[in-house]
Amino acid sequence: MQTRPLGRTGFEVSMVSFGAWAIGGTWGTVSDDESMAALRRAVELGVNFFDTADVYGDGRSERLLPRLRRDVRAPFYVATKAGRRANPHDAGAYTLASLTGYVERSLRNLEVDALDLLQLHCPPTDVYYMPEVFDGLDQLVRAGKLRFYGVSVERVEEALKAIEYPNVQSVQIIFNLFRQRPADLFLSQARERNVGVLARLPLSSGMLSGKMDATTAFADDDHRAFNRDGAAFDRGETFSGIDYQVGLALVEELRPLVPRGFSMAQLALAWILEHGGVTCVIPGAKRPAQVEDNVRAADVPTLAASARARIDSLYQTRIRPLVHHRW
Repeated sequence: MQTRPLGRTGFEVSMVSFGAWAIGGTWGTVSDDESMAALRRAVELGVNFFDTADVYGDGRSERLLPRLRRDVRAPFYVATKAGRRANPHDAGAYTLASLTGYVERSLRNLEVDALDLLQLHCPPTDVYYMPEVFDGLDQLVRAGKLRFYGVSVERVEEALKAIEYPNVQSVQIIFNLFRQRPADLFLSQARERNVGVLARLPLSSGMLSGKMDATTAFADDDHRAFNRDGAAFDRGETFSGIDYQVGLALVEELRPLVPRGFSMAQLALAWILEHGGVTCVIPGAKRPAQVEDNVRAADVPTLAASARARIDSLYQTRIRPLVHHRW
């Protein structure tokens, strides 16, 4: 597994890393034993960066990571997130007192003295125009509770604003075959400022795995069943904001581009990793076999120019009108 530098942190992180949303909740039934097997398999295959959040299963996925640390010898980094516990979730909730409380809870869940990387968890856009929030994060670094901090965003506008703050070390953003706007400007700006970029939802909620069809059923507690229209959180978090049936049709148009011997998911991840400025992809996994499939994306050969041209054409004609202006 190759590693890449995460901005200015000094962390060298696996370019295929591990997103822990699915093992926390809102992705259907999950078994902690199976989740632990997936986590251990990830470490065995060279993954050394795990992304979680305090609201994933109300801290469930955070609490699995100390168990992993006791199970394996290889060191790894953990990024978590804070802010979404606020109710109501508005800009005024992002106070130093609130953030301190969230951080203290994550420190207990993760059983560490300092968080490797804390990310603001998709806060309202106004937060990015509140320097006092970032001053508060600087205070938490000085207090020894955080090593570094970054942000997780919904919109490119938010990402561009966030990296104006000098101590923002990373930006987590939706970037995949269906959500290509970050490549227009943001990735180059992040690279120029030496800010790490974590590509989240790289498989578009599993749509780009190529394993779904019109008969696929989702559990009632799976966001892919209840959030397609943004009923619970931003619509763009579920299938990249694209209608389910439209997404299925688009996947079929992409399928002929998959290199021989590889999977649709591996094509989707490899396409992201070919972009300068991307530090790593953080696909989720609930089972060891899914981890193995994700990690093999690192072995996909450089995509042919004809494949990249076809992907670009499909995006410009079929996908861009649906999502590009929204996020």
